[in-house]
Amino acid sequence: MNQDMLDTQKATLLTREAELSERLVSLQADMMKPHDQDSSEQVVERENDEVVEQLAHETQDELIQVKHALSAIESGHYGECEQCGEDIAPARLETLPYASKCIKCA
Repeated sequence: MNQDMLDTQKATLLTREAELSERLVSLQADMMKPHDQDSSEQVVERENDEVVEQLAHETQDELIQVKHALSAIESGHYGECEQCGEDIAPARLETLPYASKCIKCA
């Protein structure tokens, strides 16, 4: 992978990392809000809590993948499949910049 493409991917990943970190903070703040005293409202709020908690887990999982990709850039292994060692197709990395496996191994 050429340096320009690597720089572009790194910038994309850093932007995504910032977005995900901000989203995670917001979701965690939502989870800390107290519930309404009205029991009928509490049922709806608990259902909403489950959705927000799932979104927080998904956000955290994606954030971990982004940080892993940034680490791979720093170590010089970005774009290499973690399973077979082959290069990950540039088109796959453009679509999913934190992909850690080639399409065959994914």
